[in-house]
Amino acid sequence: MALEQDKDLRELIRKAALLNAVSHDGKAQAGAMVGKVLGERQDLRSYVKELSAVINSVVNEVNSYSLSEQKDIVEQNWPETQKKEKPEEKKLPALPNLDKFKQIVTRFSPNPDCVLHLGSARAIMLSHEYARIYNGKFILRFEDTDPKIKKPALEFYENIRRDLKWLGVQVDEEYIQSDRLPIYYEHVEKLVVLGAAYVCECAQETFHKITVLRQACPCRDLSPLEHLERWHKMLNGDYKEGQAVVRVKTELDHPNPAVRDWPALRIIDTKKHPHPRVGSKYTLWPLYNLAAGIDDYLMGITHIIRGKEHYTNMIRQKYMYKALGWEYPEAIHYGRLKITDAFLSKSKIMAGIREGTYVGFDDPRLGTFAALRKRGITSEAIKKMIIDVGVKANDVTLSWENLYAHNRKILDNSSDRYFFVSDPVELKVNAIPKTFISKIPLYPEKPERGFREYTITPNVEENASSFWVSKKDTLNMELGKIVRFMELFNIEITKINQQATIDAIEPKMLIVEAKYYSESYDDVRRIKAQIIQWIPKGTEVNCEIVLQNAQTIEGFAESESKKLKPDSTIQFERFGFTRIDKVNQKLVAYYTHK
Repeated sequence: MALEQDKDLRELIRKAALLNAVSHDGKAQAGAMVGKVLGERQDLRSYVKELSAVINSVVNEVNSYSLSEQKDIVEQNWPETQKKEKPEEKKLPALPNLDKFKQIVTRFSPNPDCVLHLGSARAIMLSHEYARIYNGKFILRFEDTDPKIKKPALEFYENIRRDLKWLGVQVDEEYIQSDRLPIYYEHVEKLVVLGAAYVCECAQETFHKITVLRQACPCRDLSPLEHLERWHKMLNGDYKEGQAVVRVKTELDHPNPAVRDWPALRIIDTKKHPHPRVGSKYTLWPLYNLAAGIDDYLMGITHIIRGKEHYTNMIRQKYMYKALGWEYPEAIHYGRLKITDAFLSKSKIMAGIREGTYVGFDDPRLGTFAALRKRGITSEAIKKMIIDVGVKANDVTLSWENLYAHNRKILDNSSDRYFFVSDPVELKVNAIPKTFISKIPLYPEKPERGFREYTITPNVEENASSFWVSKKDTLNMELGKIVRFMELFNIEITKINQQATIDAIEPKMLIVEAKYYSESYDDVRRIKAQIIQWIPKGTEVNCEIVLQNAQTIEGFAESESKKLKPDSTIQFERFGFTRIDKVNQKLVAYYTHK
């Protein structure tokens, strides 16, 4: 069966490919076509191999058009397919037990031992969004009470503030736990006096063996007065690091060994491990559950929104709350959110920075907010992705494409279009009959955004002009083949060959020549001519694009791109969205996504 001769089949595939292309930023996916075609042409099920060849051929043709041209064809031929109802925007479910509180108060509490990354987005966005929905209060609390293992660094306090501002997060109150040590000491003493906490002198290994057997350590049953004396010895510095720890009492037979008499405060030798903010002023440092639990109460947190890995921490803290006569906040524990191929390990990020693997916290290979910002990912896209996922308790796995889909919708409406030619090859066009003025819209669907204008004046001797085109576009060229220069004119290929350079070590140079064919796009539409980008030789701007894997692509951008400002996001036609980083002698851009 000669499927390639079946005009009705090719038109069926062409329609499916064009519809697929306009839904995927101008790039039809051949794999998506097979099922659609076979759904309408079941007689072809025995010819899948031949059908795939025809599909690939048609998809290549469709993908050679610009996105604006694809949209024009679809609108002219199948306008009914473009009338889609706007999907209803997802909203978060209501918070539980709202009537118990006069004001909703939420918090985000990072450890300033590294920059923030995409793994933090859920806690940030959900907590902040709920505070805004209910006209409540959002608190930023730096949990920096580990000067030894997860040691904070001064630079990260400000980095975190900057990241939150970029995310559009409005902080109503800010606290730093290293300023609040006396508050924690006060509450530890209350717990000791109440008999709800005690000072344990047992070695950690010894205590672990005892607690696994559901037995009390020798320290536990001493009187509150004896433990108060031990506590004062801790305050006075009579113990050294590792000699004593404050524990909160729980049931010794609790089914979870991690809950049994959990550690609340320990001694750290801050002469060896000084805190970056308070130096060696304190030696007694609270562990997470003590400091966070006390602060959540004192700061009036009504709803704690965090991952389900903190569920055991809630159980631990409730023993302390009960002893102090406090009511525990509403706790919402969402499932784990995994993003495939996202590099989100703090320890590995820090190690990579130290070892020089990454050029900085904004290295494009990282999932940090700094890296996403540099690549042109918007905070709005991150928020939309998190709202879509919501607070469901089951684990969720997303891909980068989930984030890119949201970001693409945002950028597509705001990004002007420009030409970029990678791996440039000179193409000389002969027999150009006149001067051409090409007005190329910055945004095809919005002419009010303006145009880029180029005047092509052929030289007098040959009526010729030279252009830069992408080497990958020349791979499809053949002698006699008609090619269209996007928004300019049509050419016929007259010469393609490799020329050896003077230095034999250098690679061969590709030489391509053509002659003017015609001006109108209608002249070549019916033959589905290849459509390529072009840059007049002598007007080019050196351009470097940094990819997601930190590799770079060198090429030329059109001269109008010199007017761009750093931090603007544009779309290089048929290449993808990029964020402009530098505009000097060379244009440097970071690749965002297709």
